[in-house]
Amino acid sequence: MSGLANANVRTKVVRALRRAGFEDHEGAHHTIMAHPDGRYTTLPRHRRIKPLLLRKIIKQCELREEEFLKLDK
Repeated sequence: MSGLANANVRTKVVRALRRAGFEDHEGAHHTIMAHPDGRYTTLPRHRRIKPLLLRKIIKQCELREEEFLKLDK
């Protein structure tokens, strides 16, 4: 949990997902992160993403928390 609490700034989440191969498609209120293999998730435009929502985003992307935290570095 403490690792995710430090990784919840939106720009860090976008950067980590890009490193995992996701591409971002900006919208007016949300950003859609899509992977070439069909996985996708939607990120809100908030500066911070709450840890519970971040866990759901990681799960949608079919990543493990440990994988995500390695991508965040």
